[in-house]
Amino acid sequence: MRFLLHRAVLSFNIRHFSSNVKHPRLPNLSKISFKHRRQAIQEAQEALTDYLHSTRSLSFTYAEQISKNSLVSLSSVISEVKFTPSTFSNSFGRFLRYHPINEFEFFYESIGINHNEISLILPENKFFLHEDPTVLNAACALSEFGFPWNKLGSLYKEQVSIFNQNPDELTKKLVGFRSYGLNTAAVIGICLVFSRVLIGEDELVSDLIKLIIDFDLMSSFENNVIVWCEVCRKIKVFYDLGCEKGGIGELLGRSKTIFVDFSEEVLVQNVEFFCKLGIERKEAGLFLLERPEIFRFDLKEKVISVAGLLKHFGMNSDEIESVLEKFPYILGRNSMQNLPQIMRALNLNEWFYSKITKEEDYHLLGTYAITDSDQDMDRNYIEALEKIRLSKNHIHYECKLEFLHGIGFGENKLTMCVLNGLHGTGRELKERFDCMIRQGFCFSRLCKMLNFTPKLLNQNSEILEKKIKFLSFEMGTSAQYLDAFPAFLCYDLEKRIQPRYKFHMWLTDTGLCTKNYSLASLIATSEKNFIARISNIHPAAPKMWLECFKLKS
Repeated sequence: MRFLLHRAVLSFNIRHFSSNVKHPRLPNLSKISFKHRRQAIQEAQEALTDYLHSTRSLSFTYAEQISKNSLVSLSSVISEVKFTPSTFSNSFGRFLRYHPINEFEFFYESIGINHNEISLILPENKFFLHEDPTVLNAACALSEFGFPWNKLGSLYKEQVSIFNQNPDELTKKLVGFRSYGLNTAAVIGICLVFSRVLIGEDELVSDLIKLIIDFDLMSSFENNVIVWCEVCRKIKVFYDLGCEKGGIGELLGRSKTIFVDFSEEVLVQNVEFFCKLGIERKEAGLFLLERPEIFRFDLKEKVISVAGLLKHFGMNSDEIESVLEKFPYILGRNSMQNLPQIMRALNLNEWFYSKITKEEDYHLLGTYAITDSDQDMDRNYIEALEKIRLSKNHIHYECKLEFLHGIGFGENKLTMCVLNGLHGTGRELKERFDCMIRQGFCFSRLCKMLNFTPKLLNQNSEILEKKIKFLSFEMGTSAQYLDAFPAFLCYDLEKRIQPRYKFHMWLTDTGLCTKNYSLASLIATSEKNFIARISNIHPAAPKMWLECFKLKS
C-alpha cells in the first residue's frame, strides 16, 4: 500500500512539474525516421528500466525514474543500436547486457542536471551506482518524502552536501519540519527554494514558520508542491535583497497578503522600481514590506506629467519652474514606470524617496492622475512621433526613443533632437549608458551631457571605458571635467587624444611650452590650427609632431 501511495505521489509531482517542460533536441536519433522515434524511445526506456531493476538490482520505482528522465543519455545509446521496428526492443535489451552504461550519467540527468554539466561531476573510474551509492541513497530518501525526482538536481547544484548526508538523518530533518505544522508540499517547496535549510539556517526556518504558521499563510494555499515553490520564490525575493534572516518574520507575516495576491513578477517589478531610485536594495525591500498597499498601485501603465507629479508631491510653482528650466529635456509626459529614472535625471531621487517614506505620503503614488487630457502634451513631439511611425525603420527608432524615456527624457522636442543624433539599437544605447554609470558618472550629469552631445553614446562600451580610464589615470583629470567638455568622448583615442596629449607633455617636459592648455583646446582644435599653434611654440615642433607622434599613432 505504501509503495502504491508513493508511486501516486511521484506521478502527481512529475506530471505537474513536467507539464511545461520541453523535451531536449535529440540529434543522436537523426538516423531513425521521425514516425518511429517515439517507439524507439519508449522501448528503450522500458528496456533500460528492466536492465536497472533486474540486472542492476535497483528498485523498480527509481529504475523507472532514471529511464524516463534521461533522454539525452538514452538517445546516445539508442544511436549505437540498429533500429528495426519489429526487433528493436530485444536488440536494445541485449546491447545493455553486453555493453554496460555509465549509470551515474543517466542518474544525474534524470534528477534534472543539464547533460552538458554532468561530465564535471561524474566520479572518476566508477560506472555503477552501487560503487558509490551515497548520492543515490539521499535522492531516494528525498523522493520517498515526496520530492519530484527530476527536480532534485536543483538541490544538488545549490547544496551538494545535502546528498552526502545519511538518508535516515535527512528524513528525520524533513519530518521535523512537518512537526511545526507544515504540510508535505510546503516542506518540499521550502527545501527546493531555500536549500540551505537542510544543512542549517535555523534563523531562516524561524522566519518561515512565523509567516506560514503563526500568520496562517498555510490556509491560503492548497497542498501542492508547485504552488508552494511559487510562494517561497516570492518570499526569497526579499532575502535576495539582503534582508536579515531571522529578523523579518514578523514583517513578512504582517505583509502576507502580497504573497497571496501578487505574482513573483509583480513583486520583482515593484522592488526594481524603488531600487532604481538609487537606494540600497535591502532598504527598498523593507520599505515595501512595511507598505504592502503599494503593490496595488499602478506603477507601470499610468501616464504622468512630470510637472504635474512634482506639484502633486508638494513642490511649489517657483521650484518646479526652476527645476524644469535647469532640465528642459525632462519636460512633458512619460510613463510612471520611468519615474525613478526621471527623479535621478532631475537629481531629485533622494527628495522623492524622503517624501514617499513619510508616514502617509506614500499614498501620493497611488492617488496621482493627469487631470486634463492635453496636460503637458507637446505637439512638436506628437508630430515627430507620427513621422517615425510612418517610416520603414519605425521599430528601430521607437526602441531608441524607449531608451531615452527610460532614462528620464520626456515627450518633448528636445528628446526628438537627441534621438536624431543617436546611432545604435535601444539595447546598445542602454549598455553604453549603463557602462558610463558604472564608471562613476552621476546619472543626472550624464543625462545633461547626452542632451548637449548625443554622439557620445555612438561608440561601444569598451571604447568608452578606455577613453574614461585614459582621462582619469593617464591625464590625471577628473571625469567631472566632461560636464564642460563632453565632446572629449567623441574623439578617436589612438589617433587624436593620445598622440596630442603625449606631444603636449613632451613639449612641457622639454621646457618648450610653458602654457597649460585646456583639454578642450588641446583635443578639439583642428589639425591645421593645432600645427599653427605648435609652430609658434617652436619652428621644429610641427616636424617632430608629424614624424614622431602622429605617424606612430
